Amino acid sequence: MAASTSPATKLRNLLQQNDILIMPCCYDGLTARLVEQHGFPLTFMTGFGVSAARGHPDTQLLSYAEMVDNARQISEALHTIPCIGDGDTGYGNAVNVKRTVGGYAQAGLAGIMIEDQVAPKKCGHTKGKSCVSREEAFARVQAAVDARNEGADILIMARTDARAGLGMDEAIYRCQKFREIGADITFLEAPHSEEEMRRYCQEVEGPKLANMLQNGKTPVLPPAKLQEMGYTIVAYPLALLSAGIKAMRTVLTLAKDGKEFEHLLADFEETKAVVGFPAYYAAEEKAAADIEAFGRVEEARRDGK
Repeated sequence: MAASTSPATKLRNLLQQNDILIMPCCYDGLTARLVEQHGFPLTFMTGFGVSAARGHPDTQLLSYAEMVDNARQISEALHTIPCIGDGDTGYGNAVNVKRTVGGYAQAGLAGIMIEDQVAPKKCGHTKGKSCVSREEAFARVQAAVDARNEGADILIMARTDARAGLGMDEAIYRCQKFREIGADITFLEAPHSEEEMRRYCQEVEGPKLANMLQNGKTPVLPPAKLQEMGYTIVAYPLALLSAGIKAMRTVLTLAKDGKEFEHLLADFEETKAVVGFPAYYAAEEKAAADIEAFGRVEEARRDGK
């Protein structure tokens, strides 16, 4: 039997394609599976979404262990597409970064994003964030690259938030250095204009990610234009979370007012299919058939004595 392709290899292969990769972000097994079932080539475990699903803001309140457990649940829910995970600041010093990278790889993720914010980090489009020194930022990425080179089957996405407090020149320099160190993908968070986005693509080599957050600091552009600029991946970080919040509030409001809301719900059969009941039933039927088949074999063996 041929060995299955690892998530990291799947991601490497995707990065060789010419067309931009459209990447809705997920935050649990259900949202990851929905992304996969709708035919997208990859997904991303968003720290904002994981925190929100547990009732917290994206301020690095969740621990490494909680994020790894969430990553494992997402990996188990996916069958064909790779997932990149939000590794925040790496949960400590350079040694911690190496452990985080290894843990994400063992959890089944194809890639991990490591950023240069001061811990505890903040959402890239909110106030109060600041970045570590160049030296510390580079050491974090070096530790992540070392973990990959020492055997962790995972790609490294290096992110900088330097644009907000240190300016575009510094953000560009950090991304260039991240590539020199060995990062597979770079991510310059929150450029303020199309001109800044183009400059990033022109001055930094290798695969690059565009983060399209509605009402964020970066212009929201169509994938075709982002591809023309030079981006490799376009992420929609909160599309599913925000859509879910709006839909749930609509249903809750109607229910509270005593109004009908059934027309807004997914059919029960559809819901069961999404979460995997058909596959479970098939496995259950096979197990029953196996028991019956072994029973016949044992009965024949006894009769032959």
